[in-house]
Amino acid sequence: MTEILVLKKRKDFVRVAKGVSKVTRTAILQAAPSLSETIVPPKIGYTTTKKIGKANVRNRVRRRMRAVIRELLPVYGMDNVEYVLIGRHNTHYIPYKELRSDIKWALKKVNLMLTSEGEDIKIAPTFEPENEDISDLSC
Repeated sequence: MTEILVLKKRKDFVRVAKGVSKVTRTAILQAAPSLSETIVPPKIGYTTTKKIGKANVRNRVRRRMRAVIRELLPVYGMDNVEYVLIGRHNTHYIPYKELRSDIKWALKKVNLMLTSEGEDIKIAPTFEPENEDISDLSC
């Protein structure tokens, strides 16, 4: 099992909030490239506000988000990226499979947004066609 690094300082949360984000029915995922010069594993931060409910509800939401991230971040997390996962009002009672699929979808979309912005993030090489002449592709 890989170690999951956790964001703890407010300045990191604020910086990630200025990055890209994706909203789902059950959670909000924000992401930004890491400031580190070396390749570091993905980092994650969790946020639950008092709008969600009392302390026991907020704790349950954080526990459920941590469980999903333990499953998904080693597979779908990108190196040199920091994520913040924000719980929403229905995160505490939505079925686990639905929460997992929402966060998985958000991770994929956020990673795609980050790589398409031209950020300096290591990604797998893509297929390059041999014939780069596109002049014969007229509409």
